[in-house]
Amino acid sequence: MSRKPKATGKGAEDREARLKAALKANLGRRKAQANVRGTGKTKNEKAG
Repeated sequence: MSRKPKATGKGAEDREARLKAALKANLGRRKAQANVRGTGKTKNEKAG
């Protein structure tokens, strides 16, 4: 299985920007999930 060569130009930049945004959103969701699993509380719940 071989990978396609990197695209050049504006299309490649747009793709990179979309991937970067998607990875950042995914990381945020995973951190939130880990936080809830660790504490048992969501951001909106008060600890008391």
